[in-house]
Amino acid sequence: MLNRQGRPTTPGAAVESAHPTFTGNRALQQEEPLIFEFGRTDVIGVDLDEPAPVADRLGGLKRKDTIGLPGLSEPEAMRHYVRLSQKNYGIDTGLFPLGSCTMKHNPRLNERMARLPGFADIHPLQPASTVQGALALMDELAHWLKELTGMPAVTLSPKAGAHGELAGMAAIKAAIAARGETATRNVVLVPDSAHGTNPATAALIGFTVKAVPAREDGTVDPAEVAKLAGPDTAAIMLTNPNTCGLFERDVVEIARVIHEAGGYFYCDGANFNAIVGKARPGDLGVDAMHINLHKTFSTPHGGGGPGAGPVVLSDRLAAFAPLPYVRLDDGRFSLVEHAAVSDQSPLGRLTAFHGQMGMFVRALAFMLSHGADGLKQASEDAVLNANYVRACLADLMSLPFGNRACMHEVLFDDAWLKGTGVTTLDFAKAMIDEGYHPMTVYFPLVVHGAMLIEPTESESKASLDLFIATLRDLAFAVRDGDTARFTGAPYHAPRRRLDETRAARQPVLRWTAPAPVAEAAE
Repeated sequence: MLNRQGRPTTPGAAVESAHPTFTGNRALQQEEPLIFEFGRTDVIGVDLDEPAPVADRLGGLKRKDTIGLPGLSEPEAMRHYVRLSQKNYGIDTGLFPLGSCTMKHNPRLNERMARLPGFADIHPLQPASTVQGALALMDELAHWLKELTGMPAVTLSPKAGAHGELAGMAAIKAAIAARGETATRNVVLVPDSAHGTNPATAALIGFTVKAVPAREDGTVDPAEVAKLAGPDTAAIMLTNPNTCGLFERDVVEIARVIHEAGGYFYCDGANFNAIVGKARPGDLGVDAMHINLHKTFSTPHGGGGPGAGPVVLSDRLAAFAPLPYVRLDDGRFSLVEHAAVSDQSPLGRLTAFHGQMGMFVRALAFMLSHGADGLKQASEDAVLNANYVRACLADLMSLPFGNRACMHEVLFDDAWLKGTGVTTLDFAKAMIDEGYHPMTVYFPLVVHGAMLIEPTESESKASLDLFIATLRDLAFAVRDGDTARFTGAPYHAPRRRLDETRAARQPVLRWTAPAPVAEAAE
């Protein structure tokens, strides 16, 4: 077996094939080497004429060695990346149950709209007179977001959820500065069940973070908030529904406590998909909330981007919204990119331009195709699907807060695995063998061995039934003591299980040519 750098494990098969292949391929499952392993560094894949001599202006900076990149023909390069793409799992491959991620279907209608030349081929530096349609779309998207959240202002420029958190918390910091309280109001309260980006964002911009413990039912107790809130409180960062899949029923009281202490209420909108059309954050006392368009409104998550995390703001924070924003004057749209400096002025820019235009188009297409009633039904269906999964698995898998109704995601813990020799990670790896991406594991941190499942509204009952039957089969295998099915999983993936500790502590991030092997003497 070839020793491939960065991949210390062997191709995964439940047992070695009785008929091994010369290539290492198994029918359509291609054994794809690294590009450096089959590309030659001494050739290039295209023919180029020798360039005419030119004066050397690089001085001592001119490269002396070869660049060392692999040379491939166009077919070789194309096949390599297509084969790699076929090893990916995505929402177009199957159900994607990652909790708190809302991996819903990306409708092809949205993709078609985003590819219209008037949206796809424009440039952010074009004159406003040539992009009136795009600006009108941004204005209408902003209107929908404000209506759905009950908030008077929105900034579209943040590029992702965490970037939106930064925008909202920066607006809060600017508002505190305008009140002359920067030196004294510097504490942000964050529940134990929060997404990790919440305390990270607060710390990044200079706040001190204090944790708010969860009560036994997985929600935040306003009495605990009241104990921690005081004249030094800048804000609370609360997710609702929270990451345990539960609605914070005391959210209005929590908002009152924070406001009476002089602070602001930041809501993490990652789980907004559970309440669209059902509850408006502005009506619950929220001052700022980011909205993940790539979750709630079906735009693609991408490979780390492009995302979009617009932030809605209350009257208390609207004046501090970052630039730019769209304005309509005498029937013409424009981008306001500069503002006079005052105590109530925008906090400035968080990004070079106006945000992710393609994501704006997709999100508005989703909204318009569903309508207000359809968006409400989507949230209701998301909650229904999660509760269907809960009801069908509650007899086999343990629920940390009891078998009670959840919101858009259902949380299991590892109590049911105790004494079996199988861990949450083992169970998740076995799901890969069954053709499913695992659920979110070991999060939220308030639950031991957490398994967080969010099916979204995209899945049909038939799809959910197959997923549920698969998890039940795995759960029965755990009960029957078939530990080998789990502890060695995945068996059927292109690669077997990584040594995750070693991968984290000793990552191999750069390919180096293997040392030549001396030929044996005859």
